[in-house]
Amino acid sequence: MLTLEELKMDMDLINEVSWDLGPEEAVKLYLEWGNTDWGSGKHIIRGKDDYSTYFVVNCWEKPYYIYLIRRNSEEAQELAKFELPREYEKDVCELKGVYALEPDVKAWLKSELGVNE
Repeated sequence: MLTLEELKMDMDLINEVSWDLGPEEAVKLYLEWGNTDWGSGKHIIRGKDDYSTYFVVNCWEKPYYIYLIRRNSEEAQELAKFELPREYEKDVCELKGVYALEPDVKAWLKSELGVNE
């Protein structure tokens, strides 16, 4: 599993990231085929070779972590894992669970990874 520093060096992987996809949408998209309007039909899943790469924040226990996930209809792989900066804990991890990136965390992460909008 990659660290944040290792991920910074893999621009091909960074370019795969679906920045607006979160865990709930990914489950609907890959595990409940046809039960989603995510992306207005732009994401059509035809089989296990189709996948998405996205970030989630795991808030089950401290320290909290950001994971980079690659999901298809059969599995979810954890590609990278690094700690959520403490200044964002209160915004994101108010309750236990797994969450999409909040706008401020997404902006921080894009800056860290050198992603230009």
